[in-house]
Amino acid sequence: MKFSPERIDAQSISGYGPGWVAVAGEKIESSVILGAKGLREAWDVQSFEQLGPEHFAHLATLDAEVMLLGTGEHTRFVPPKWLAPLFSRRIGLETMDRFAACRTYNILAAEGRNVVVALIISPPPSV
Repeated sequence: MKFSPERIDAQSISGYGPGWVAVAGEKIESSVILGAKGLREAWDVQSFEQLGPEHFAHLATLDAEVMLLGTGEHTRFVPPKWLAPLFSRRIGLETMDRFAACRTYNILAAEGRNVVVALIISPPPSV
């Protein structure tokens, strides 16, 4: 029996690595917000330490059922009070490392969920 993948109508992440993600064949090397319905915007965050409550106020204005936060190479958590704008709109937030956020985003988008992911993408460490 031959299996073939179903067609995914949502915007998906086609690849990722240290310092980048790929969407529709384009390599993105800076922080970005992506949505299953085609949302794509630059995000003015270069590191976790730059996050502030204003970033979550902006995320709350986006049309999302589920919000994912990819915090970089490691999972890190923001102060709960920063999430008030999301919670007041009944938008759930899941925080995880960037690679896990990419995988989770693709799964939820393929299920037809209205998911948005905010990814912190920092330059890879120099060797």
